[in-house]
Amino acid sequence: MSIYENVAEAYEASVLDAALQGASTVPYWLDDLDRPQALPALEGQVETELLVVGGGYSGLWTALMAKERDPHRSVILVESQSIGWAASGRNGGFCEASLVHGESNGRQHLPEENDLLRELGLENLRELAATVERYNIDCEYTPSGVLKLATEEHQVKWLQEEAARYPELVFLNREEAQASVHSPVYQAALWDRAGTAMLNPAKLAWGLRRVCLEKGVRIFEHTHATTLQDAKGHIIVGTTAGSIKADRVALATNVFPSLLKRHRLFTIPVYDYAVMTEPLTEEQFLSLGWEDRQGLADLNNRFHYYRTTRDATGAVRILFGGYDAEYYYGGKVKPEYDQNPETFRKLVAHFYFTFPQLQGMKFSHAWGGAVDSCSRFFSFFDSSHGGRVAYTAGFTGLGVGATRFAANVLLDLLSGKSTQRTELEMVKKKPLPFPPEPGAWAGVKMMTSELARSDRNQGKRGLFLKTMDAVGMGFDS
Repeated sequence: MSIYENVAEAYEASVLDAALQGASTVPYWLDDLDRPQALPALEGQVETELLVVGGGYSGLWTALMAKERDPHRSVILVESQSIGWAASGRNGGFCEASLVHGESNGRQHLPEENDLLRELGLENLRELAATVERYNIDCEYTPSGVLKLATEEHQVKWLQEEAARYPELVFLNREEAQASVHSPVYQAALWDRAGTAMLNPAKLAWGLRRVCLEKGVRIFEHTHATTLQDAKGHIIVGTTAGSIKADRVALATNVFPSLLKRHRLFTIPVYDYAVMTEPLTEEQFLSLGWEDRQGLADLNNRFHYYRTTRDATGAVRILFGGYDAEYYYGGKVKPEYDQNPETFRKLVAHFYFTFPQLQGMKFSHAWGGAVDSCSRFFSFFDSSHGGRVAYTAGFTGLGVGATRFAANVLLDLLSGKSTQRTELEMVKKKPLPFPPEPGAWAGVKMMTSELARSDRNQGKRGLFLKTMDAVGMGFDS
């Protein structure tokens, strides 16, 4: 039995509801008085050399680096809502170096490239940090690393094996792990100091927006791209109130339906949820011993991720998210899916179980958002229209850092030149598509059930999961 399996049942629903009473449904990061004012929507017809569709990290990095490569190139970015409103402004703020959703997943899918991709990922993270510093992007970037946590005895061996493979990782035994962060559930930990930074995700998106504008990128918000067609050597993208004629187009819509219909079965929207505490008192914060402010994540299939942040007053809060990953029949992205009271209650119970010294803590925000999940758990790429259109998606919850690398891939593909990045198997290969409904829903439900069973059975994978591993088909958030 997984230690978190029946934790929520140990609490009265009224206790958990009281902890969430009055919690804002707006994602904490977006609930900011300094949120930038909306930019005008596109009206009429315009032309540009490069059009970027999508105003999350993928699109913002693509627009910015296009200008860095060629300052004279005209670039337009269109966003259907506002910059950073979707996954880029709702995530936990874990900026990881990994391009392939962790070492074991990389070894499974790209064994011959995994070491190279590890180095490229670390290089990408260093360059991301340098960009934040160069442009004075105030996103609270903190290179504190991440603690991978064993909360079950059988997981300790996994951490020991990874520490033996990568000497730069620091293994902490039970006493050391609990001394680093005071929780009775930790059996061991692995501290990856260089591979993860913590940041404010919305402020990163808004900072990239500012730099793009300063470099001359034209950004149109509340501009929904609806059609894409070839037009005598150019690409015409239709929008709600106009159109854009472009030499090249980068599609960075991620979880939202691609303008290229052939890609629509390669991703599904999986909903992830998080809660944010009210400000901790100094005594409460000291009771945690969380001096190094690392991000934390456990090793269960249904994992939790959590981290500290300081609000506008300087007070410490804790974000606690994960565990449930919900796929809703039909694969739609809908506002009503952003709220899941049952999951929020479960997260509060798990928080209390993890940190018993914070029993009774109340929560100011509870929110969710859709993750663009693909069957191999990391991004894939494609091009069309004779190389004039390039596309990426499928980051599966690990896009804060990896989107910058993906943006470079898109620009390489659109340049028509062969580079180290375009020759990667990661770029050339695609994941298996998900089946159409009802197959996708049935498959995800089966996968979810089997992952829970694996957690209850010391991480052992049954026949279904082993079969899915063998064919390269998975599910994660």
